[in-house]
Amino acid sequence: MDAGIIGLPYVGKTTLFEALTGVAPDPGAAGAGRPNVGVADIPDPRLAVLASHIPTRKIVHAQLKLVDIPGLVRGSSEGAGMGNAFLSHVRNMDALLHVVRCFRKSPGGQEVAHVEGSLGPARDIETIELELIFADLQMVENALPRAEKAARKKDAESLARLSVLQKAMPLLSEGLPVRGLPLEGDQERKAFKGLAMLSAKPSLYVANVDEEDAAGEGELSSQVRAHAQQVGAEFVPVCAKLEAELSQVDEGDRAEMLESLGLDEPALHKLARATYKLLGLQSFYTAGEKETRAWTTPVGSTAVEAAGAIHSDIQRGFIRAEIYSVSDLMQHKSEKAIKEAGKMRVEGKGYRMQDEDVCHFLFNV
Repeated sequence: MDAGIIGLPYVGKTTLFEALTGVAPDPGAAGAGRPNVGVADIPDPRLAVLASHIPTRKIVHAQLKLVDIPGLVRGSSEGAGMGNAFLSHVRNMDALLHVVRCFRKSPGGQEVAHVEGSLGPARDIETIELELIFADLQMVENALPRAEKAARKKDAESLARLSVLQKAMPLLSEGLPVRGLPLEGDQERKAFKGLAMLSAKPSLYVANVDEEDAAGEGELSSQVRAHAQQVGAEFVPVCAKLEAELSQVDEGDRAEMLESLGLDEPALHKLARATYKLLGLQSFYTAGEKETRAWTTPVGSTAVEAAGAIHSDIQRGFIRAEIYSVSDLMQHKSEKAIKEAGKMRVEGKGYRMQDEDVCHFLFNV
């Protein structure tokens, strides 16, 4: 599952990408139409809780893949800049982090020019979202004649594809996204997913703010917050300048800096967790002397599917899972005490994994 970082040029996308992943961007990537790709750890205080009760030599966080897509501009859907190349990368993403500029000055204190000539978060959001809609409209217009021809065969797959395209066309023509398009039956849902329309992708809005507005309560960031609320999306304010500074100091000084700003943790931690949620992912845990680790699985996964996230052999030879929660461990202090209290559950292949699950998988291959 990949999350793409999108936005206008010079809004701080690459700075956030580097702060999240620790990957230095390739200076030639944008000119070549290539995104920067990296992996970010998901900050998770439960891992420390597990390690405090079950001593371990190694802690491993869950991770997610982030793709820094070079800046889109007005007219990208018609090829402005390197728009078509960049939009093709967006189409491959499972979710989008839309970074919106709400800062006035660079980390060095200089005024930063804006591609539109002035600061306007609401306008900038509309610019990017219209480019995604226009790109979808072009795709639908090109696909409809072929879909109409294929539907003459009357097979369910072709008819479903044509129906989805016909439903999408009027919305896109009015400049509206296809997110929430009414779909009927599994065939239409499958066809819709296969079209990978840009304006259908779940989005999270990131207001890149000045240090004085780290909590995202200012006039500019409030425009982003209002739009996110209007479309039912998540909103996270981030000061890229501050986050870059925080990443360079030790833990004690970091806590002091955060306290002085009235923040309980770096905004990047909230952003990483919000992105994880946006992708429909959750963590389960394994804990032991050698390693305590958070594993990634889609929300709703079964126990046997979660076993496969660790190793295909465990999935293939799955017998059962012994499961308790992090809260159980906090209450009872040890796995032995959890068993004695009758809180260690034995679950089969069809068990749906829950938040906080700590697992021992029994298997035979």
